[in-house]
Amino acid sequence: MPQEIGASPVNTKDKLDRRFSIAPMMDWTTSDYRVFARTLTKQTLLYTEMVTTGALLQGNHPERFLKYDECEHPIALQLGGADAKALAECAKMAERAGFDEVNLNAGCPSDRVQNSLIGACLMAHPEKVKDAMRAMQDATSLPVTIKHRIGLDDQEDYSVVRDFVGDIASTGVKTFIVHARNAILQGLSPKENREVPPLKYDYVYQLKKDFPDLEIILNGGIKTIAECKNHLTQLDGVMLGREAYHNPWLLSQVDQEIYHGQPCVSDRYQALEAFVPYVEQKLAEGERLLHLTRHILGIFQGQAGGKQFRRYLSENGHKADAKVNVLLEAIDLVKHHQHKG
Repeated sequence: MPQEIGASPVNTKDKLDRRFSIAPMMDWTTSDYRVFARTLTKQTLLYTEMVTTGALLQGNHPERFLKYDECEHPIALQLGGADAKALAECAKMAERAGFDEVNLNAGCPSDRVQNSLIGACLMAHPEKVKDAMRAMQDATSLPVTIKHRIGLDDQEDYSVVRDFVGDIASTGVKTFIVHARNAILQGLSPKENREVPPLKYDYVYQLKKDFPDLEIILNGGIKTIAECKNHLTQLDGVMLGREAYHNPWLLSQVDQEIYHGQPCVSDRYQALEAFVPYVEQKLAEGERLLHLTRHILGIFQGQAGGKQFRRYLSENGHKADAKVNVLLEAIDLVKHHQHKG
């Protein structure tokens, strides 16, 4: 067990505190979502959506994939790719863009990425992963980390993930984010891959025992701060995905409960108030209100007026001329509902 939470010996250039992070999620962890998350927690480590090396090296306007708001620090760029040279080039771009970490995706089970040898299928090619991790570390002074599964398809044995981690750690990589499920490459959708394969937290706990000098972070199925704290008695960090998106108010507890600091806000209204100037700025730049408000629909989850809030934003936020008043009216609806209740 680590001497204290998050205190594993990591490389000296790595100053990030990874006790709590939000997983990279395609279409969800956009810059807009991350800015909203920052109204609730200052300490959480945020990850971008996965960005492929192709998008950065061959796409039009690659800079759009590297854009973020200054308030988003600490922030990590997650890369999807298999070619060591391309990944090294993208790691340099991440450093120039000011990111705090660069992470390799070796966990996504989507068919789309399998064809390009991106994501979970990389676990079957540890030599390729090692080449990539060496090249990325040589190319940047940023910490280079990896996110992966515990195995592929019907690989049930703990030795699969143990050998993979041991192999990759030989390159000098110190931080492993482990989604505690297998990736089923054929027959399950990405959504089913997040739900159907059983969670094996004990495998991740065992990794920490077998590799006490590595930073081992757990991902998969975590829903409450109490669960986070329980895992942190055995591990260096926890990473939340869908729960942090659908129930963002949970993030308001992180700075106090996980990092022993001061909470950012005392209620949901304060968080929304802090987000309004950003919404106004983005609307002025031509962004649609719906693209901004879709990330905050869960802020009143389980609260009186929560359904009305979601419905009002969904019905009115998509209109081309929708302005910030739609958001303010939705907030007033909740206030009215709660006052009445």
